[in-house]
Amino acid sequence: MPQQNYIQPDWPAPNNVRAFTSCRSGGFSQPPFDSLNLAQHVGDDQNLVNKNRHLLPNYQNFIWLNQTHSNICLDLDMTGNVAITALQADACFSIRKNQVCAVMTADCLPVLFCDQQGSCVAAVHAGWRGLADGVIENTVSKMPVKSKSLMAWMGPAISQRHFEVGKEIKDRFSDYPQAFSRNSQTTDCKYFADLYVIAKQKMCALGITQVFGGQYCTYEQANLFFSHRRATHLASSKANNIATTGRIISAIYLD
Repeated sequence: MPQQNYIQPDWPAPNNVRAFTSCRSGGFSQPPFDSLNLAQHVGDDQNLVNKNRHLLPNYQNFIWLNQTHSNICLDLDMTGNVAITALQADACFSIRKNQVCAVMTADCLPVLFCDQQGSCVAAVHAGWRGLADGVIENTVSKMPVKSKSLMAWMGPAISQRHFEVGKEIKDRFSDYPQAFSRNSQTTDCKYFADLYVIAKQKMCALGITQVFGGQYCTYEQANLFFSHRRATHLASSKANNIATTGRIISAIYLD
C-alpha cells in the first residue's frame, strides 16, 4: 500500500508496534465505493474488496470482525478455529506477534491501544452506542496489562460540528455535558456531540493519560475518508434515498 494511502499515528509507541489507518484512495472499488473500500457488507463487489484488502500491510494476519455497535471485546489469541463469520465484536486485543487487531469505520471513532512495553495491542470501534455501553472500559479491563501502562490513539471520526444528535443520545452521556453543544439553528432539541471528548474522558477515568489523535473529520475530509453521514445527506437529495459508502480500517499489531 503506497504511503499516501494510510495514516500512521503520531504517538510514542514502542518500536515493535505497527499501527495505521487506511484512507479511501489507492484501491480498486468503483464509485460510490471509490476506491479503497475494505468492507464486504456495504454492497461493493466482493472480488474488488478482497483485492483492496490484499493491499494492506500484513494483510494475511487480519481477522475481520462482524461489528454490531456492541461493547464486546475478543481476545484474538483465543479464537482458535472459530469461523470468521462468528466473530461478532466491536473490539479485540492480542499479545501475539503479527496478529492484526483492526476495526472498520465510516464516522464512528476507532481507538488503538498499546502498552508502554509493546507487549499488547487492541483496536476498538467506538460509535456513540459502543461508547455509551462501555466498549472502551470493557476492552481495557480484558487486556492483560495495567491500564496505566496503556497509551491510545484516536483515529479519524466525525467531528462535533457535523455530528448532530437528539436529546435521547445526549441523555445517555449525562456525565459528559461538555461534549455537547445545542444546535441554535433549530427549535428542536438537537445537539452536536463530540465523540473525541467522550472517549478521551473515559480513558482518563481509567488512568490512561497518554491519549493522542483526534484531529481528523471523516465528514469534512471527503478526499481522505468515507462518511456514512455525508453519504446520507447526499442520498437525501436523490430519488432512491439510500446512503451508500465504503469503510476505512484502523489496525495495529506487534512486529
